Amino acid sequence: QLVESGGGAAQAGGSLRVSCTTFGLTYSNRCMGWFRQAPGKEREGVATMHIEGGSPVFADSVKGRFTISQDNAKKTLYMQMSSLEPEDTAMYYCAAGWFGRASCNLVRTDFEYWGQGTQVTVSS
Repeated sequence: QLVESGGGAAQAGGSLRVSCTTFGLTYSNRCMGWFRQAPGKEREGVATMHIEGGSPVFADSVKGRFTISQDNAKKTLYMQMSSLEPEDTAMYYCAAGWFGRASCNLVRTDFEYWGQGTQVTVSS
């Protein structure tokens, strides 16, 4: 089970952080990350990382603005969102997938576990 928290509302240029805590999920050899879905749009990958380490993967639209990190002891994934833009408004979903030692990606269908989502709204 993946449980998201954080998110909320911010003005353009502001910052927000979302968190995702795992329950009952084997916390190894997995990629975890964040996807988002705006009304009327497809769910898209935002940022993912391998919990065993390595470079995270970011969508071009958030590079340089978002960071992703984890706390293994708490089995929690974080995404810090800065320089927010109205286009970042969406429901943000935490996702986890078994990747073994392979590199992570932003392909939605490669992730089999999903949280319920947390809303992020950015006003101009």
